[in-house]
Amino acid sequence: MARTNSEDLLDDDLAAAFLNEEEGGAAVSDATKEIAQELVEETPNEPAEDEWANDTDDFPGQLAVDVYETADKLVVKARTAGISKSDLDVSIADNILTISGVLSGGEDEQTTRWHIQECYWGEFSRMIALPVQVREDENSVKAELKDGVLTITFEKEKVEAPKKIAIQ
Repeated sequence: MARTNSEDLLDDDLAAAFLNEEEGGAAVSDATKEIAQELVEETPNEPAEDEWANDTDDFPGQLAVDVYETADKLVVKARTAGISKSDLDVSIADNILTISGVLSGGEDEQTTRWHIQECYWGEFSRMIALPVQVREDENSVKAELKDGVLTITFEKEKVEAPKKIAIQ
């Protein structure tokens, strides 16, 4: 079967797989034919390509991060190449870290046609529930932007070992 750009390609493939007995396919029971026809009728068509493009404007892009810990620190690293310090906002509240900002520079007014557009340009935001309790005071948190990598280092909260209670 030749492939086409038809929006009904999935419908055609399902129908051919279940309903076509003439091209060497095995005989199919009437019940199977009925189920296949229902599947074909219920399968929604994919949105047109330009409909997908409009969906990306509804929410900000995600920021990839690495989170790891050492004996006394928790470290969060994010690749932020092309973003200046003034376009970044980093905050923490209730052990939830929020990194947001704007990545600008991807638009050129003289562009007449895009051939490939894989880079994200625009607002981004990322909220991370930190896996360990950290100190949130200004003296215990360090944020550094160097060579396109944002590194945020937290001092871990000292957690006392549970105390054993003697049963009498």
